[in-house]
Amino acid sequence: MGIINPSRGVESPSSKDLLSEVEIIVRLARATFGDRSPFDWNALLDNDRVRDHIGRVIPGFEDFNARIRRGPFYLPNGARERVFHTPSGRAAFSVCSVREPNLGPRELLMTTVRSHDQFNTTVYGLDDRYRGIYGGRRVVFVNPDDLKELELKAGQWVDITSHFDGEMRVARRFMAVAYPIARRSAATYFPEANVLVPIRSVAARSNQPAQKCVRITLQPSETAGDAGPRRAG
Repeated sequence: MGIINPSRGVESPSSKDLLSEVEIIVRLARATFGDRSPFDWNALLDNDRVRDHIGRVIPGFEDFNARIRRGPFYLPNGARERVFHTPSGRAAFSVCSVREPNLGPRELLMTTVRSHDQFNTTVYGLDDRYRGIYGGRRVVFVNPDDLKELELKAGQWVDITSHFDGEMRVARRFMAVAYPIARRSAATYFPEANVLVPIRSVAARSNQPAQKCVRITLQPSETAGDAGPRRAG
């Protein structure tokens, strides 16, 4: 879609000590660089200045301040406008091979996902109508046949352990949810499962942590949980 919408807060801050995201970054920069930075970080406390910088750097955001005050606007979208900057002038598709994960016994390949009530790392609610989960987020989605093979049951509390180069990380008390995901796969919400992502497992070029490719094992949790999330239907 690529639509930029204006947003305006209507509630008062819950505390006088609550900082905006921009001010947190500015304070971190000032604490890190002190007088050694040629950049005026304090200027970024003015949101108009931030938008001016964005407009000079990112195509499609030209005249950002004036446009956002008029309302929503669209960013350039080659697919929508049927404009492709290729030699043929048409969209070019490529096919990439997928390597087999070569999982060990009882291992699953976990990916992290977002819920319906979530935007990036901001969680607005505990419901996920995409997957029929309500009232909680500490869940792990597993194929029903894999649950049976692992001698686990839907609704059971489990501990998740990730494995990378001999390093193990543990996230405790996630509810197992039977879900039509591919065999030997699993899915959890982030940021709840971030603790499982090995910091040395990264993409070759971007250095992005491999949050979509985490080897895990599941064990029954020794600590009983409360009622926990519920599954629709």
